Amino acid sequence: MLDLVFALSGNKIPADHGYFLHSALSGIFPVLHNMKQRGNTGVHPIYGIPCGNRMLALGGKSRLILRIPADKVADYLELCGRQLEIGSEVISVETPSSRKLRPAAALKSRLVTIKGFTSPHEFLDAAHRQLQELNIRGKTHLIPRKDSLASEGRSDNRETSPFIKRTISIKGKSIVGFALVVTDLTADESLLLQISGLGGRRTMGCGIFVPAE
Repeated sequence: MLDLVFALSGNKIPADHGYFLHSALSGIFPVLHNMKQRGNTGVHPIYGIPCGNRMLALGGKSRLILRIPADKVADYLELCGRQLEIGSEVISVETPSSRKLRPAAALKSRLVTIKGFTSPHEFLDAAHRQLQELNIRGKTHLIPRKDSLASEGRSDNRETSPFIKRTISIKGKSIVGFALVVTDLTADESLLLQISGLGGRRTMGCGIFVPAE
């Protein structure tokens, strides 16, 4: 597995863009609709700067990043030069590059969703069990919320969730998950977690892990 990284141009996208991005990509690559065929393929959330109204402004660091098997790179080069409709916005996909996954003792994911687990402690236990199923002995940690306003501009009650708790909207339904950090990983465990991820909806930006720096 590796990350295929496309430069982007455009104005802005919704902060909650995972399902929109999945739909746009699936229209080009139907394999992304089929869980068995897509395997561990994942799509990173697109980086942007909050600009109000739950929107993200695209900038020099904004990239479309696909986590794919190395032997499938040629299949996804078709994206270069394409335009993708993300909600009511349109972005253009530009020149790609690739980068190998690199091991790190601590990994983080912006959003992990595990069906049926929406309270912090139950979610953390479920994430730990998934690690055990992968024979990964790392430690799972939720991330404390620093203030009562989410970076995307939506308020949240710290008494309800003292940890960073996020949602992804799928066909009008809000799916709840948490930001997660996994520490004390060996090099092999770190690469395995990046390849396998945790939870579901990996083509919607969920359960994608990167080095926690």
